[in-house]
Amino acid sequence: LVLWVWGGFSVSNATLTRFFTIHFLLPFIIAAMTMIHLLFLHQTGSNNPLGLNSNIDKIPFHPYFTFKDITGFCIMLMMLILLNLINPYMLGDPDNFIPANPLVTPPHIQPEWYFLFAYAILRSIPNKLGGVIALVLSIAILFILPFSHLSKFQGIQFYPLNKILFWIMVITIILLTWIGAKPVEDPYIITGQILTVVYFSYYLMNPLISLYWDKI
Repeated sequence: LVLWVWGGFSVSNATLTRFFTIHFLLPFIIAAMTMIHLLFLHQTGSNNPLGLNSNIDKIPFHPYFTFKDITGFCIMLMMLILLNLINPYMLGDPDNFIPANPLVTPPHIQPEWYFLFAYAILRSIPNKLGGVIALVLSIAILFILPFSHLSKFQGIQFYPLNKILFWIMVITIILLTWIGAKPVEDPYIITGQILTVVYFSYYLMNPLISLYWDKI
């Protein structure tokens, strides 16, 4: 697995090339998926929490939604440019300025903040291969959500227990993000393991609770 991912027994030029390539391609893949999403949205139309036909209430995409989207995009772009020009190192990590030394392992390696929850799940499994599998599953399990939707209504507006479960899940992800930024020591290890179990339990319990609620 290490040879396949890294291209050798240690991080080398092959590793950097592979990771640079995937980081370069990912934005274009995401942009393509966004366009496909919009294409299907225009073909099938959007739905609503009741799952009823709402064609009579729909309005033209242009100019209403185009102007709305352009406004939001301009505000987001303006904030990003301001952040980059005023304080470019604000969201960076000071460790990135330390020259690389293949003979010395950094005391604490961590990914970007938005992957810390998955990194905490990886660290919660003592076995290396098991940790990598748990890491991949923590992201890949999101793909089962459309197929595990077994309730009669769209959304969770009409499912009080699922609402509680959802907010527990939000808190779990926030705590996993916090744990991922902490060193590998107690009590962070056992806390991460408990939160990992809670994280994966959500995907099992959520459809079952919605089915139970539909029968009441």
